[in-house]
Amino acid sequence: MQAELEAQFQEFVRARWSHLVRTAILLTGDPHHAEDLTQTALAKAYRSWRRVSRADHPEAYVRRILVSCNSDRFRKRRVAESLTAAPPEHPGHDDAVTRADERGTLLAALAQLPPRQRAVVVLRYWEDLSEGEVAEVLGCSPGTVKSQASKGLAKLRTFPGLAQTMSHAGSGQGGGR
Repeated sequence: MQAELEAQFQEFVRARWSHLVRTAILLTGDPHHAEDLTQTALAKAYRSWRRVSRADHPEAYVRRILVSCNSDRFRKRRVAESLTAAPPEHPGHDDAVTRADERGTLLAALAQLPPRQRAVVVLRYWEDLSEGEVAEVLGCSPGTVKSQASKGLAKLRTFPGLAQTMSHAGSGQGGGR
């Protein structure tokens, strides 16, 4: 039986790793922290995989672990991070460089949000979860999701360059699905 659970977990990781890492990048603002965060969340999920695999939505269960681990990271951290507003300039801008610049601007803007607002914005608008699903993942009420999303979006709108970035991204290259 243990071998079967192990195989199920390995298949889950293979299928969902990149999606979980993308979510973690938006939560942390840093690809290296995101991979560490994803590994930590998956390690916790592995320890209780028997229960996780029986859940109605194992990915939602692991996503909740991911958000919790990210919150723990802020509680334990003593030194503040300082993210740059944009990646270094490159000569000439092709589509890939423009997308990287836009991603850098978005990550910098998300880094300015408090952890709870960041989690709500990422889960609601990047992961495209309903308010109820976000509330379930974060263990709060739908009203809290609404207020945190409203405050987070208002703060993002004030971030320099983000409005321009989002108007360029409006050509159908949105969220994570």
